[in-house]
Amino acid sequence: MGDAKVETIARLAQWKIDSFGPTTPYKRSDAFKIGIWNWHLSVEKSRSMYIRLFPEPSRVSKEQPPVARFVIRVTTAGSNRRPYISPIHERLLRTSDDFACPVDINCQGRFIIDVEFLDLKICPLNDGEASSIWPSDAIMQNLATQTTLKCLSRMLDESIHSDVTINTADGKLQAHKAILSASSPVFHSMFRHNLKEKESSTIDIEDMTSESCIALLTYLYGAISQEEFWKHRLALLGAANKYDIIQLKDACEESLLEDINSGNVLERLQEAWLYQLNKLKKGCLTYLLDFGKIYDVREEMNEFFRKADRELVVEMFQELLAVWKPT
Repeated sequence: MGDAKVETIARLAQWKIDSFGPTTPYKRSDAFKIGIWNWHLSVEKSRSMYIRLFPEPSRVSKEQPPVARFVIRVTTAGSNRRPYISPIHERLLRTSDDFACPVDINCQGRFIIDVEFLDLKICPLNDGEASSIWPSDAIMQNLATQTTLKCLSRMLDESIHSDVTINTADGKLQAHKAILSASSPVFHSMFRHNLKEKESSTIDIEDMTSESCIALLTYLYGAISQEEFWKHRLALLGAANKYDIIQLKDACEESLLEDINSGNVLERLQEAWLYQLNKLKKGCLTYLLDFGKIYDVREEMNEFFRKADRELVVEMFQELLAVWKPT
């Protein structure tokens, strides 16, 4: 089927259906991957129109069945009618019989189905609480053993043999030159050459609060939690760029790319341009242009164009022309 492919970005899946009506009252999509599962969408019409979402039968979906929290949106192509937006659904999904969403608009011909996954959890086969696959602390702690991480954490928390003071915007913190130098070539240069930081054993990081700077230190010491990482992502991104901490910068970019939505995409695009994050910039432009979400932020676009860098605005228009170029 020519229109069975589902495009995905971050946690959004989009299915563009070219023809649907009396002669084709049922369609099923190709498999698409979100999280650890492959999924299918189907649309059918008898008296009413229904959309189904279900995992592809596999060992993963059998042994780790998903509990999905999601929203469905249906937009009719070439129509001024308001799109259908479902309530938030949360379902344990095993087969196509587990979920069917009735759609109260009449879709004929071409239309677009968006499924935005708000959360995905693994349902335990035995009694227990479902656990989300987003995010995972293990991702942040895979570079060292738990014993080493605990030791480094104690060094930071208890200021064990600390030898450098960090002045933040609202307080002072204690750290270790060796850890900072091993993590950042900028810090390494400060302590290697005869700079004021070497002489005074003091670093001024006054563009960060104590809370966000603690998040930076706990990352460098291998003890940051995913919750703290997500809370301070933008501050960490600025610090990673300033102090040339490449792995942290990459981690921030991947994290910001993962949860793009209409409420943050323009801000993310600005951050991508400011810090030269090409993958994040491409993801934002794809979300806005290829997935058609630019219409959802029409009111915010004027303010964005007024403040955005001129080169970024020009690039956006070039991408826009490429997407809308007649075939």
